[in-house]
Amino acid sequence: MAEAQALADREPTEKEIRLVIGASSAGTIFEWYDFFIYGTLAYILKDAFYDVDNDTLGLLLVWSTFAVGFAFRPIGAILFGFLGDRLGRKYTFLVTVTLMGIATAGVGFIPTVETIGIAAPIIVILLRVLQGLALGGEYGGAAIYVAEHAPPEKRGFYTSFIQASVAGGFVLSIIVVLACRFLIPEDDFVSWGWRVPFLLSILLLVISLWMRLMLSESPVFQAMKEAGETSGNPFVESFTYPGNPKRIFVALFGVTGILTTIWYTAFFSGMSFLRGPMHVADLTVELILLISGLIAMSFYLVIGKWSDRVGRKKPIIIGALATLVLLFPAFWGLGSLANPGLAQAAEETPITISGPECVTDPFADLFDREQTDCGKVLETLTASGVSYTLTESDTLSLNAGGEAIAIDPAWFDSGAARTEGIQGALGEYGYDFSKQQPDTANIIGIIAILLMLGMLSALTYGSVAALLSEMFPPRIRYSSMSIPYHIGAGYLGGFLPLIAGVIVASTGDIYSGLWYTWGVVAFGVLVAWWGLPDGPPRDFADDVAS
Repeated sequence: MAEAQALADREPTEKEIRLVIGASSAGTIFEWYDFFIYGTLAYILKDAFYDVDNDTLGLLLVWSTFAVGFAFRPIGAILFGFLGDRLGRKYTFLVTVTLMGIATAGVGFIPTVETIGIAAPIIVILLRVLQGLALGGEYGGAAIYVAEHAPPEKRGFYTSFIQASVAGGFVLSIIVVLACRFLIPEDDFVSWGWRVPFLLSILLLVISLWMRLMLSESPVFQAMKEAGETSGNPFVESFTYPGNPKRIFVALFGVTGILTTIWYTAFFSGMSFLRGPMHVADLTVELILLISGLIAMSFYLVIGKWSDRVGRKKPIIIGALATLVLLFPAFWGLGSLANPGLAQAAEETPITISGPECVTDPFADLFDREQTDCGKVLETLTASGVSYTLTESDTLSLNAGGEAIAIDPAWFDSGAARTEGIQGALGEYGYDFSKQQPDTANIIGIIAILLMLGMLSALTYGSVAALLSEMFPPRIRYSSMSIPYHIGAGYLGGFLPLIAGVIVASTGDIYSGLWYTWGVVAFGVLVAWWGLPDGPPRDFADDVAS
């Protein structure tokens, strides 16, 4: 028993701490790179793996497959949380990083839908399942490993490197895509070059394994194992341990629900918004996100260190409340800066459409349902970033500034013909659908808005690894923090691009998808205010009855 206590109390050296943070953070960057590269290349993968004529449906199918990975994160959290609490932190996340690397590299080997038909998206989905399982075990392992090595007074700062590494994975995915763009001609990149970022995962896997094999087991786990205090069934005990059901509820809705929806809105929704309805050039979008992401990574470290002084609750509440106030204005600002001509044309020449059964069905082509002509026009307007007013009528009509636009029957031959026809007709009224290259001042403004969104993410995310580690008892910590984290991140956050996309496609309002984020954050604020402890950080052992 004395030996076990000595293991738990031993202070790691500065060299050991640097190795722990470096190896854990690098592995997290690589693993999240593997996960995010799919989302970063979504605009290409929709054509590589899905044979649909409808661009909106193609993108929704890509986001659906993206969401599949998130759907399996809770299962991975249960599986690897069990192993982490029973067998140890180190070896569990060695397994997760290996599984992730193999699954991601596999996407780079899949033939396109033109070659093997429906087998292509099926294989992609299976690999996304493996990625989701792996990621379900990665975050909890890395966060706990660092937290259990860190001195209590620096736990927020040290674990904030894990949070910054999540953003780092996104940044790395953009760096690799940009490098491929510069080295591979555009047509070749779309044809085959997109596979290179996926295949690079093999190299990243080797580096991750080499770094993590140098690590020793967490001193807290070593002490529990030495004392024979490891849990017999961490999954069951996570829901039966006194006070844990409340803590899991708070961790799910009051912590993860807030952080994950803000994170994906700031980074993924921002990327999709600029690249899609705002028509900003792909290279420009990637450079903007690269600069914003690199700078924003430092925010997580600042907030993590701040939380060591003021507690974990205050930054989360401040960030969540600020998000409720600033979310819509931020995206309105992005729209006006990214494509001012489109915003000006919408104000000067508003679009009105009327007709019978004027509703959109984003999945009509997928399920062989016939969509009305009016619904098809609405879908094209939304995908083009054009806002409109809908009125009831027995006949289909399209008006720009009160002037009728002739509807060509050829528009309904295909999605491409409809997009070309409608955009061409609206171009006569000042609507510019060409690839946009905002001027320098506007780009600076866009980066500033994205940095503000990045700060909101950092406030709600920077201290979370320390907070979740402190909320749960060591014997079931891996399972107890991983389950709510990955249910929240997997469903509330992972399905955000898909849910927001369906809301936008159904309403025709390119900003309406933000209401999903707003609603989740608003509920989360109430839960966090009620359930998170006030005051300076406290380890679980100091307040077992919390």
